[in-house]
Amino acid sequence: MRLYALATFVSAFLLFQVQPVIAKLILPWFGGSASVWITCLLFFQLVLLLGYSYGHWLIHYVRPTWQRRMHVALLAASTLALPIIPRDAWKPAGWEDPTLRILSLLAATLGLPYLLLSSTSPILQAWYAGSRKASEPYRLFAFSNAGSLVGLLSYPIGVEPFVSVRHQAAGWSVAYVALIVLLVWVAFLPREGVRGSGFGVREKTRNPNPEIRIPSLLPTASVQLLWMALAACASTLLLAITNHMIQNVAAVPLLWIVPLSLYLLSFILCFGSKRAYRRNVFLRLLAVALAGMACLLSPQFLNARLTILIPAFSAGLFVCCMVCHGELARLKPHPSRLTSFYLMVSLGGALGGVFVGLVAPRLFRGTFELQVGMAICAVLALVVLHRDPRSVFYRARWQPSWLLVVALVVALVANLAFGIHQEMAQARVMVRNFYGTLRIIDLTPPKIVLIQGEAVRSLELEPGERKLMHGTIDHGLQFLGDLDRRRQPTSYYGPSSGVGLALREAEERGPVRVGVIGLGPGTLATYGRPGDHYTFYEINPLVIQLAGTEFSFLRDCLAQISIVPGDARLALERQPPQGFDVLAVDAFSGDAIPVHLLTREAFAVYFRQLSSDGVVAVNVSNRYVNLQPVVVRAAESLGKQAVVIVNAENEQRAISRATWVLVSRRRAFFEADFIKQASAPPRQLAGLRVWTDDYSNLLRVMRVPSPLSFFR
Repeated sequence: MRLYALATFVSAFLLFQVQPVIAKLILPWFGGSASVWITCLLFFQLVLLLGYSYGHWLIHYVRPTWQRRMHVALLAASTLALPIIPRDAWKPAGWEDPTLRILSLLAATLGLPYLLLSSTSPILQAWYAGSRKASEPYRLFAFSNAGSLVGLLSYPIGVEPFVSVRHQAAGWSVAYVALIVLLVWVAFLPREGVRGSGFGVREKTRNPNPEIRIPSLLPTASVQLLWMALAACASTLLLAITNHMIQNVAAVPLLWIVPLSLYLLSFILCFGSKRAYRRNVFLRLLAVALAGMACLLSPQFLNARLTILIPAFSAGLFVCCMVCHGELARLKPHPSRLTSFYLMVSLGGALGGVFVGLVAPRLFRGTFELQVGMAICAVLALVVLHRDPRSVFYRARWQPSWLLVVALVVALVANLAFGIHQEMAQARVMVRNFYGTLRIIDLTPPKIVLIQGEAVRSLELEPGERKLMHGTIDHGLQFLGDLDRRRQPTSYYGPSSGVGLALREAEERGPVRVGVIGLGPGTLATYGRPGDHYTFYEINPLVIQLAGTEFSFLRDCLAQISIVPGDARLALERQPPQGFDVLAVDAFSGDAIPVHLLTREAFAVYFRQLSSDGVVAVNVSNRYVNLQPVVVRAAESLGKQAVVIVNAENEQRAISRATWVLVSRRRAFFEADFIKQASAPPRQLAGLRVWTDDYSNLLRVMRVPSPLSFFR
């Protein structure tokens, strides 16, 4: 048992440790978007399904003497994929939807090793069950999930802060080879009292078809569908809640790992002990969790504090997964059907991943898969109780308590549907693609006065305001009305903002060339003058479309405008020096930071594109992450000077408070009177390492809230 447990634990450890490693390797290539991780999770679930399918086929359709030989041969062949470092040829060249490219890249780089790791747990459990007279192979499933959990939790604590990502990939590859040696040892262990190594059958030569020998143990089609539905629901909620949390903070392993760890912990508890899942307790908690998450999804709580959102959604995910996986554990079959059970569970997980990663972005105009997953979870709880004769709910059918529970589920589903309708009704335009959901909201439309049933326009019309929202974050606002008002810079880009002052200093020397990473509605185009040239870099094609159709910043601009589609970092690396006088970096996805735009290598690219007197202006405004020291350390590592400018808020002119870091090699820039008056020395963070393409550590720059912030 010990060798089986060790091999199962190590394989699961590597299976889940490689997920943040490979995702972090490719994240910079695809704009640092939160959807990169969701697509990676989709790949992992699809390959997990293939791995379980391979394990099921190997155990049930291959002769025992050939099972181990075939598996060992494939393990040896998988070493040809090492080390798991993707080639530069996979970098995207344009702005097409990168989903297929990410899936193809992962398949080519990691496909066979990941498939074989995925199949290790069910295969070893089957071999163990077939080689012992009295065995409980499901304990190995708990070992597998424990290894997965340790692999995940050790990454942000013991790996990411200390080891560069390429060394992480190389180290993983070495550990994978060591695991192959261990699996070969386990594969050829002598079997006690067993002829061959068939699964669930002691004498496979006398009865080659175990499914005919014990027909009473065959699960019904409805039970198998329930296995799949419960697994799909948990998978959907995992991906949907992960996406909901990380799209407004940062697409980094720290926030990927928290939900996935809770998901795995529920597996460990439910399959490791029959006492962990107490149905009566967790069903009551489920009602509280679903109601709480439904409240937090309402418009009133869209901008709730991170200290509320992350704990609440994490707790809600854990409770939902405990119910789904607890009911799965109650329905698990005889060990002779073990691989069939895991096959259906992995199929459900893959379907949940396909729904969130592929179907929902193309089916829904907004990010509504979380609401759908919550509704399905509530309905599945009713289905499980309704079909179990031992449950109180089953015995109370059509009684007042039964009707009350059904009514509560209907009310929850109706509330979620109304919330979706309300969110769509508030938006003038709502569109979605790989990079997230964009909404156009008209805040103050022209006033209408009703006099005796007739609509009469007010004589004192105030121009309205039109805002671009990405998730819950404001990405720019334009006044509607006359030309002068439309051309006013607003939000984070006012005349007293860091970028406004940098442009003013450059304009004093004549016509300017300006580069802007992140288009938004095009607010910075308001500064354009005849003779100036503005180049905008934008990865999201929907942003380019909306900036041209719903806002007039670009049309009204007096300067020459160019738009470069695709990831800005990759585009700047390919372009010859542009000689920018100012390069503004403002490419936030939601409130999430694209880490690859803040590394030392990124700043080296920026300064290659600047004129000798040029300035890099970086918007570091963020509710959750202190990016100021990161930018300053990158500047210092290249021998550049930096100052910080924080402008005041002005509600009347729709100016938001913003923090910009200005970086330049030219000392005279920092001596300008208005720069001196507005700037402050940058704050340092002791011991902070320079972020590079191989190293970043979000934990060091997270804004740690005080305990009282939970109650404010």
